[in-house]
Amino acid sequence: MRTNQAMSKAAGLDGSLNYETFPVLDRHLADPEPSMDKAPPLPSFEFSTEGLPRSDQFDAWRNSFAPMLELTPFDDTATDFRGRQKLWDLGSLIFAQIKTDRLAFASLPGHVRREPVDHWVLTLLQTGTIRTETPRNAFKAAAGDVQVHSLGRDFSGETSRSEMLMLFVPRDFSTETAATLSAAEFSTLATGMGRLFSDYLIGVANRLPTLTMADLPGLAAATRAMILACVSPSADHIEAAEGPIATILLERARQFVQSRLLDPKLECESVRRELGISRTRLYNLFEPFGGVMHYIQHRRLISAYSALSDPNDRRLIFEIAEQRGFSDGAEFSRAFKRAFGYSPSEVRKRGGGGIPNRPARNDEDCPSEERLGLLLRRLQG
Repeated sequence: MRTNQAMSKAAGLDGSLNYETFPVLDRHLADPEPSMDKAPPLPSFEFSTEGLPRSDQFDAWRNSFAPMLELTPFDDTATDFRGRQKLWDLGSLIFAQIKTDRLAFASLPGHVRREPVDHWVLTLLQTGTIRTETPRNAFKAAAGDVQVHSLGRDFSGETSRSEMLMLFVPRDFSTETAATLSAAEFSTLATGMGRLFSDYLIGVANRLPTLTMADLPGLAAATRAMILACVSPSADHIEAAEGPIATILLERARQFVQSRLLDPKLECESVRRELGISRTRLYNLFEPFGGVMHYIQHRRLISAYSALSDPNDRRLIFEIAEQRGFSDGAEFSRAFKRAFGYSPSEVRKRGGGGIPNRPARNDEDCPSEERLGLLLRRLQG
């Protein structure tokens, strides 16, 4: 019973949040009218070398990382150097999306640290490679791997042209987290749970534009639980992270269903095999959504809505329905009206509009090379 309860709350990033307070599986797309009283999303900060004089591009990129690393170029700095970062201040954490050309890096010697920062960095490499050397070991990471670095220790290395997600965790984030990351620093999380943490970071990156300040305590709790469960797996840690793990499984299911949406053979068993879980867990996972097949049907209805509202798609309504697994036009119309409140023909007659997306973000754009250092020092306390 406890497992069923945990899974039914899985739509949040921590086990205590329900799917009314933390959107999962594009739940907002089922509502034909967007909410007008939503709090504004979290601000983000961007910096790019694009548009700077060629001779200044690498220096600007190096300066943006100066509080934590010394960067060295491989190529002539008179040529283009492309670097882009997007930063999210999460209060007790910092999240960064980084895209960089090839470079070498090294930790800062103690005597040059004017305002030292001493955090752990969990880096998910999305493209490219990273090699790191420390006084005691050397290790590499490829796309999909998560590395753990400690900014307060000696290390050096190089990265190819790459894209990565970086999570900065302060030393005082929690006592258990400190012990766990200390034991794992300067290593690659190459286990199955490590891959689960990769999925978690990707999920966080995708959802940050939809979160508000009120979501930060839940996000911090979920991140702590995931670090403990994935970096130092144990039965207790994994059970404590059940909510975030369920969210990751749901996101995997969403991506799989979307990729196979028009496949007539898409069914419960194919989703179960893709996730690698038992039938019981699959049932518990999708119970809040009325079951797997109900969810698949709803995604197909959303796809049909999009096609019907496209003025360039002039296929017959029945053709659109049949492509999405509805062989009975009357059945399709009834299901469509139950989901959206109006018939397929009404959507076609209106022409355009589509299903409302989230309101556009009002990002606080701060293209300053000093932003990362400011956030890191603030995290230092």
